[in-house]
Amino acid sequence: MKHLVKYFKPYIFLLIILLFLVWGQAFVNLSLPDYMAKIITDGIVKKDLAAVWSNGASMLLLTLLGGVFTICVGFLAARISTGYVRRLREAVFMKVERFSLNEFNSFSSSSLITRSTNDMQQIQNVMAMVLRMALLAPFMGVGAIIKAYQLAPSMTWIMLGAIGVMVLMIILLFLVVIPKFTTIQKLVDKLSLQTREMLTGVRVIRAYNNDEAQQEKFDKTNVESTRLNIFVNRVMTLMMPIMTLVMGLASMAVVWLGAYLINDGSLQVGSLFALMQYVMQTIFAFLMISMIFIMVPRAAVSGRRVNEVLATEPTIVESLSPSHLPEKISGVVSFDKVSFGYVGSEQPVLSNVSFTAESGQTTAIIGGTGSGKSTVINLIPRLYDVSSGSITIDGFDVRNLPQAELHDHIGYIPQKASLFSGTVGSNIAYGQPGADENQLKKAAATAQASEFINDLPKGLDNPISQAGSNISGGQKQRLSIARALVKKPEIYLFDDSFSALDLKTDSALRAALEKEISKATLIIVAQRISTIMHADKIIVLDMGKIVGIGTHKKLLKTSSVYREIAQSQLSAGELQGEI
Repeated sequence: MKHLVKYFKPYIFLLIILLFLVWGQAFVNLSLPDYMAKIITDGIVKKDLAAVWSNGASMLLLTLLGGVFTICVGFLAARISTGYVRRLREAVFMKVERFSLNEFNSFSSSSLITRSTNDMQQIQNVMAMVLRMALLAPFMGVGAIIKAYQLAPSMTWIMLGAIGVMVLMIILLFLVVIPKFTTIQKLVDKLSLQTREMLTGVRVIRAYNNDEAQQEKFDKTNVESTRLNIFVNRVMTLMMPIMTLVMGLASMAVVWLGAYLINDGSLQVGSLFALMQYVMQTIFAFLMISMIFIMVPRAAVSGRRVNEVLATEPTIVESLSPSHLPEKISGVVSFDKVSFGYVGSEQPVLSNVSFTAESGQTTAIIGGTGSGKSTVINLIPRLYDVSSGSITIDGFDVRNLPQAELHDHIGYIPQKASLFSGTVGSNIAYGQPGADENQLKKAAATAQASEFINDLPKGLDNPISQAGSNISGGQKQRLSIARALVKKPEIYLFDDSFSALDLKTDSALRAALEKEISKATLIIVAQRISTIMHADKIIVLDMGKIVGIGTHKKLLKTSSVYREIAQSQLSAGELQGEI
């Protein structure tokens, strides 16, 4: 768990202070029974009022001092636990930000969210409890046993017997409860996933009248989670009555045997009361330890889940000897015998792909479903890394370039438009935070988004909900395109970014792009022939291999795959005219 321990280093000094305060708290608690014994023996039995007042005043001062210690311990425990978890949560967030798509395929989104929230809360709560109680309990338990032995060595066996019963009970609870905690955390992941699916897919669920099916699916997981939590809590609630019973029996045994010792004159009345206090302190200390033994394993499960994220090293890392692009590049993208396969996949997605996308030209990629079109796009900004071969920009291998520098020259428009909560303007300016209003409006006009933006009540300042749920799919795509345009990169990657646009808007957008970014490199993945038929170069993919390269007219004559796609979308008259 070295990944977790290193985030505790800034709090070592506070932990040392906390240890001294805990020691002081234990010293006060162990000293109070001695003063109580003196009040009874020297004051009440001997009828010495001065002894009552002096020892009572000492008890009062010690109690106040103990209160100060307790408050300081609670404050420092909260400070350390919350600060540690804050650093841990930041580390997880930063690690997830560096994940490639390979790592995201290993962890579900709902699981990553649960690990950053629920698991972190478990760690924080248990750490605060450990710092307040687990450090105090050993001092209290051992100190109380020593004090009791000094008062009445012959009665020490009573405390040891009570401790043995409690240890046995803790072991039994440990064996019964601990395996359940891992299952509970997995069910929390599952509940989060099902809730996320329901919220994001509510339209489909209602359209197919599957509300009840989703409810049953959720209820099944919810009931199982509730059942396990109830079982764990019931087992843990047994601890308190058993502890109370042990404490009562031990106190009764102390009084019973203490009476004989007092009668023999080997034990004073005040010492008997002090001895009872030490017995209760010992049992209470082990009660705290038992609670820790129950709670720590649950936090350990959460810690392992967090550690899994922190221990996962991204497969895409920065080069140890990076190259650097010149300040101004032409943006020529070349694929040289590129092959790629997903982790765990038997068949490669791309095989021996080679082509060059020139600056000032539009290179289009088309093919059937699963042919690898989007994968080609994702390899350029290193969302994945090639399995073999190389991808270069102006002759520089993208794997040798710093990722931030590489991304500065790329405008990426994903297949599924992603917007963030904020405003229309903040989403367009996402890739260029310093862009002024005129730049935002120009980018929106090129992306054919001005019309609907002007119709919004607040224009560029109109709020956008999370994931852009308050606007249509076509509007989201146009804002995504505007976001790339305002950045003014040398390379534009359009991953089927026109699919939600009508033909008229599609045509107008392509005409505007040709005018505004004529010197840039455009690589477009599309399903519609009409979107790419005017491209300078069209690459046809089939089963991860290039089966045709050329213009629209050339491919109609030379590529059977392209011709089949065209025949499914264009009329016979249009095809005859093109040929």
